[in-house]
Amino acid sequence: MMRQYELVDRVRRYNPQADEASLNRAYVYAMKAHGAQKRASGDPYFSHPLEVAAILTDMKLDDATIVAAVLHDTIEDTDSTREEIDRLFGPDIARLVDGLTKLKKLDLVSKRAAQAENFRKLLLAVAEDVRVLLVKLADRLHNMRTLQYMAPEKRARVAEETLDIYAPLAGRMGMQGMRDELESLAFRHLMPDAYAMIESRLDDLRQKNGKIIAKIEKELADELAARGIEAQVEGRQKHPYSVWRKMERKSIAFEQLSDIFGFRVIVSSVEDCYRVIGVVHTKWAVVPGRFKDYISTPKQNDYQSIHTTVVGPGRQRAELQVRTAAMQDVARNGIAAHTLYKDGRVANRETLANESRAYQWLRRTIGLLAEGDTPEEFLEHTKLELFHDQVFCFTPKGRLIALPRGATPIDFAYAVHTDVGNSAVGAKINGIHAPLQSQLHNGDEVEIARAENQTPPAVWESIVITGKARSAIRRATRDAVRAQYAGLGRQIVTRAFERAAKAYSDDKLKKVLPRLARGSIEDVLAAVGRGEMFSGDVVKAVYPEFTEERKPPSSPSRGEAGWFGLQKAASLVFKIPGEGGEQQTGHSIPIRGIQGDLPVRFAPNGGAVPGDRIVGILTPGEGITIYPIQSPDLTAFDEQPERWLDVRWDIEDGRHEFFPARIMITAINEPGTLGTIATVIGDLAANIDNIVMNPLSADFRELIIDIEVNDLKHLNAIMSQLRARPVVNKVERING
Repeated sequence: MMRQYELVDRVRRYNPQADEASLNRAYVYAMKAHGAQKRASGDPYFSHPLEVAAILTDMKLDDATIVAAVLHDTIEDTDSTREEIDRLFGPDIARLVDGLTKLKKLDLVSKRAAQAENFRKLLLAVAEDVRVLLVKLADRLHNMRTLQYMAPEKRARVAEETLDIYAPLAGRMGMQGMRDELESLAFRHLMPDAYAMIESRLDDLRQKNGKIIAKIEKELADELAARGIEAQVEGRQKHPYSVWRKMERKSIAFEQLSDIFGFRVIVSSVEDCYRVIGVVHTKWAVVPGRFKDYISTPKQNDYQSIHTTVVGPGRQRAELQVRTAAMQDVARNGIAAHTLYKDGRVANRETLANESRAYQWLRRTIGLLAEGDTPEEFLEHTKLELFHDQVFCFTPKGRLIALPRGATPIDFAYAVHTDVGNSAVGAKINGIHAPLQSQLHNGDEVEIARAENQTPPAVWESIVITGKARSAIRRATRDAVRAQYAGLGRQIVTRAFERAAKAYSDDKLKKVLPRLARGSIEDVLAAVGRGEMFSGDVVKAVYPEFTEERKPPSSPSRGEAGWFGLQKAASLVFKIPGEGGEQQTGHSIPIRGIQGDLPVRFAPNGGAVPGDRIVGILTPGEGITIYPIQSPDLTAFDEQPERWLDVRWDIEDGRHEFFPARIMITAINEPGTLGTIATVIGDLAANIDNIVMNPLSADFRELIIDIEVNDLKHLNAIMSQLRARPVVNKVERING
């Protein structure tokens, strides 16, 4: 365990002006607070915050961050309080410790919503001070280094979350060194066999190619020195997880990988970076399409470097990364390498946002929180962006737009502005008309064609890959559906006022919004359109003296037009065989749970009968369709729970109304079969609406019969009697 003087020495190596007294107080305070607490490994618990602090000293962070790391578990796991930390160490450190305490429960949990909500809390805390994220990542790194002491179930859970969220987030913050270690540790615990296999193959490759690598390093260093370029040349090897991920992504074998080994050239200036490229490209053949200049166009995580691949000595392909020492610091430590976090100075968010692309991305991501997404949607959108490499495209005016690899012109449009995305109708890529679902590539110039009053199709959500685009499309779709409901509601409300012989105006409705418990006129109209509010209640709210006279339902006989015991009058639309087209009749469906004046119909394929468990599906502008719960057609609405209505039958005892059902019969093909079937149905007082006959073979026919029955008991009796007939092979009910 690191001693007190060792912690101070680590900080003073890079910051001679370090606040030694504050570091000493934090060490003693945390040691006493944690007392005899133990970790799963059996080590004193206090060793954990010290190791977290040590990781952050390697990044050369300011005194406040180091002190916060030492104290980060005190409020959560000991009797310490925020007020006590504030008094002893100041409000800045207390705020950091408190922010980390609120995130303590950000472990992967069984419920996706809880994980998503905690992820929102993480980024909101980070928005206040990025140092919260740095301590949290260091905390996760040390926990991963000691993960072998945890129970197997928790090991898998923590490793999965590390690959899922923390490692990609470290990458987006430019902290590649931390990302590589987090991924390797998680990979080793989640897939130990795959990790061992790849590690073994890499060891074999190192031994086999060791001399070639040393030869290339020396030859390249000598060539640069001869040209007067002072450079440090070092070989590098891909990490096991990077190798495995590329094998999975490209479906290739280990032997097919050509860039496992590479070389990094560190120079003192940007000018020397380009001089090195000139030397390398002059001496060795360049592999086409493998040159990338991230110095002139840095990645969004602040990464800068020049990448190229050449065919070097021994006809070996070699990938080179050329960068300055300062770029190397950023490539390894990312946002932690930013000068605003050095020398005891505290980061200013606005200044950091102007200078750090990584922080700009983080703030844009956090901005999505204010746009109405659910926690699950927010987590989904953020993961989409965390996991993708980037492409760089341009607007016609030369503005650079960075997007995840695989992005489309729709993603591009939303990256420019939400209004551009919502109004997009077409695109030109490099001056040529292209489909909106085309995949963009580095250097593409994209021009978006727009149209007024355009609503993005819901299908776009499955095409785009950026979180911003998905969020905006989903929001626009919701707004469009809401507008449809409001339009339908306005028609219903207007007719209700006309029936009541009362004058309607938006001004009158606006004055009574509190009575209707709605915040706007559109809320009222949309509620009526969705069937959540009865139009007569709106009339009553505007004209309290109004009373609606309703006649009680009559008792029609079979075939008569009339009301079948409705709570609210709801008209039935159905197909009349042989007549073509839909017709409106006076018949209604006896259903409870439907309020308002929306048209109601049975599902077209098989209907529903009393005794069935039923649900209603609301379609804006059309009304409500009643389905039996077993209907396979309902799977089409699984992702639209807002359209499902809880309804039930409203049938009085002794009433004999008729309801549509559909059965399929497999029968022997012989004279009299159809008559036998029709006789059974007629004898049981049911009605045949339609018959479709399909030949199955020379001996059998399939009959699909639409019948009218009283209820489920009546239908089952008919099916039972049909099965008992010798000419019938099989009878089953059809729903969808």
